[in-house]
Amino acid sequence: MKFQDYYEVLGVARTADADAIKKAYRKLALKWHPDRHEGDAKPKAEETFKRISEAYEVLSDADKRAKYDKFGEHWEHGQEFRPGPGERTMSPEEFEAAFGGSGGFSDFFQEMFGRDFQRDFGGGPRRHARYAFRGADVKAELHLTVSEAIAGGKRSFDIPARVSCPNCGGTGFLGQHVCPTCAGVGQVQKRQTVELKIPDAVRHGMKLRLAGLGEPGEGGGQAGDLHLILSLDDDETYTVRGADVEARLVLAPWEAQAGSRADVRTAQGVVTVTVPPETRSGKRLRLRGQGLTDASGGRGDCIVRIEMDLPEQLTERQKELLRELGGGV
Repeated sequence: MKFQDYYEVLGVARTADADAIKKAYRKLALKWHPDRHEGDAKPKAEETFKRISEAYEVLSDADKRAKYDKFGEHWEHGQEFRPGPGERTMSPEEFEAAFGGSGGFSDFFQEMFGRDFQRDFGGGPRRHARYAFRGADVKAELHLTVSEAIAGGKRSFDIPARVSCPNCGGTGFLGQHVCPTCAGVGQVQKRQTVELKIPDAVRHGMKLRLAGLGEPGEGGGQAGDLHLILSLDDDETYTVRGADVEARLVLAPWEAQAGSRADVRTAQGVVTVTVPPETRSGKRLRLRGQGLTDASGGRGDCIVRIEMDLPEQLTERQKELLRELGGGV
């Protein structure tokens, strides 16, 4: 048979140490074990599993690896390889006998992966080792209006997520059969609701790490984390300018003319603003230190922008006065 580069089969460098080879084999064995494939995909999985098992058998043995490294140049050029005594491709059953000890294949996987799982392979049910890996971290962006951000409190939002299969508990199997809900993967897609307490020092671009809210682990492994980026969006009342927040304060013309006091919610709480007499529309009043926190821990300002508008409901007297202001039009 044509011999293939064992290092290429396992996807490792020729200088890889024993731990790197073991990790590479572990990853590939989990992916290509025939138990995890059915139908038309099973023959390819069996063939691939035989190849990676053969590669691991040689590269995990110091003496065999030394011989392979010495004569590997010929094999890389695709010459016929005739394995010596005791050096040949193993079937899964032979692999079980060679590595499994008295307990069979499961003892080997118990050592490699740590936890058991039930599965039917070939001639009947056997116990195989179940791996346990930490779930992947997830990145997401949460959009908040500036009004929501400075109001604080809690905010619920949904993100797409993979969660442990509710039918099989994340194992991928029901007894000796593949779970029909997750097709043996152990996870399903769903929308996950997350409740977030808005930080007091909230700012645009802030990154939060929510432990355990990422992808679920495999085989009972620890869940990953959710890395959340907060994006503050301008709204009808507030506009973000770096760490500064510009707040829109609408007054009636007579309030701006006579001067008045008005409450404005800032990132630090509600502040009473004194509007001086004869204030014109567009004037800006600066409230120092009442803006958002910046990345260095400093705090910006809140800039109150005065706008004038009429109340929705005017009395007849008010309408008359406005006509007088307009020259009796």
